[in-house]
Amino acid sequence: MSIELKDSTPVDGAETILTPEALTFIEQLHQRFRGTRDELLAARVDRREEVATTGRLDFLPETQSVRDDDWTVAQAPPQLQDRRVEMTGPASPAKMAINALNSGAKVWLADLEDASTPTWHNVIDSQVNLYGAARGTLSFTSPDGKEYALRTDAPLAVVVPRPRGWHLPEKNVTVDGAPGIGALVDFGLHFFHNARHLLDNGSGPYYYLPKLESHLEARLWNEVFVFAQDYVGVPQGSIRATVLIETIPAAFEMDEILYELRDHASGLNAGRWDYLFSIIKYFRDGGESYILPDRASVAMTAPFMRAYTELLVKTCHRRGAFAMGGMAAVIPNRREPAVTEQAFAKVKADKTREANDGFDGSWVAHPDLVPICREVFDSVLGERPNQIDRQRPEVEVTAAQLLDVESADGDVTEVGLRANLYVAVAYVAVWLSGNGAVAIHNLMEDAATAEISRSQVWQQIRNKVVLADSGNTVTAELVNSILAEETEKLRGEVGDDAFAKFYEPASRLIADICVSEDYTDFLTLPAYELVN
Repeated sequence: MSIELKDSTPVDGAETILTPEALTFIEQLHQRFRGTRDELLAARVDRREEVATTGRLDFLPETQSVRDDDWTVAQAPPQLQDRRVEMTGPASPAKMAINALNSGAKVWLADLEDASTPTWHNVIDSQVNLYGAARGTLSFTSPDGKEYALRTDAPLAVVVPRPRGWHLPEKNVTVDGAPGIGALVDFGLHFFHNARHLLDNGSGPYYYLPKLESHLEARLWNEVFVFAQDYVGVPQGSIRATVLIETIPAAFEMDEILYELRDHASGLNAGRWDYLFSIIKYFRDGGESYILPDRASVAMTAPFMRAYTELLVKTCHRRGAFAMGGMAAVIPNRREPAVTEQAFAKVKADKTREANDGFDGSWVAHPDLVPICREVFDSVLGERPNQIDRQRPEVEVTAAQLLDVESADGDVTEVGLRANLYVAVAYVAVWLSGNGAVAIHNLMEDAATAEISRSQVWQQIRNKVVLADSGNTVTAELVNSILAEETEKLRGEVGDDAFAKFYEPASRLIADICVSEDYTDFLTLPAYELVN
């Protein structure tokens, strides 16, 4: 066997997951699909360089017939007919997985990507928990003796794991001497162990697919699905995948992405935070017209964001697919009633807009927000499981509308710059400690929001942006000065031990990637080199 495991750290339950048969499947996936994956990652770079040179991004002329023709995706299985509330969160630790399954949401997005630090423990523990969730055996007892178990008085959320994106490696697995591909490790382990069991029990292997930048990347996933279903002996079409439209090039290929996955497609999701990150990254050298205001000022009601979500709903419903709303970052705080009241109001407004626009469901990041989202979608859907039959013929979205970043109201301020640097360091520090999702100032931060923060800083330096409140020009020197102040503030908040172990290296990393001449494509790649 040419597959090897580099990390020997013991993880409870690993022997159930890392079986010779499962590892052989992972090996097969890599040997069959690594070459295409590598070509597609190279194509990303070429396309970005072309857009940077031409300043243009448009719908593909060579796939016009796909956009024009009448076709639909496969009908959704019974368990995915009603997705009005989806709870998102990591699959490790078990306590969080159980809380998500018990939350009352219709679906749990078990996040193996943006909300998870890919330590070997987290990678395997997530699979152990998903294995237990599929069999209804997942339980947990805390060190203080508190027991957590799956509820029996109401349905559990349907599990939809999100494997890592095509770009992320798995350094603790090597195949033919090369690092593993995180996407294939995550998908492969889950599918191999659970697909047949789920189907035998009235469910199925359902997935969220992140970070796609083209329909060719969707085609690769489809080829993986076809091979995987034959390999384990389950019917073709058993898999259902929802694709996150969270990159700006993917927004121009929604029809094509659904078409490539049409036998396995369930829908599209408006991954708003990664979408903003992608716009900054893709047009980072596009000049003033692509400078976003402070992150806190960018609302989903901005015209360019409205164009994106309206096009997504129209595309999905025309193709018989689900249109899933995104996650409002605000979260309640049970110790602060005023914060909770504000969070409830903001989430209700956000979900009301989505439901009225035609979305079939939406995401929340905290169990206390499930009833808010459910109430909103109940009021629009009534007894219907979804509103896929609601077509949007009046919607016409142009390339110019999708790229009209200047339409966003707001300023770039020193307050916003400080917030970006504080959040970037605080998030990376927690990520390095093994936790990929964390509440910071009553907002749920994950890799996507941290990516926005550090990318805005890099872009502002390169464009010598003048801050509206202080009048200062954003330079590397100013950023380093403010970063030092925000880092020192964090030292006072977390204490010297945690600071030295996690926050100091996080601050150095943010300094490096924010002031570097070269843009770092993904924050998590250099951060991954710092975790065990």
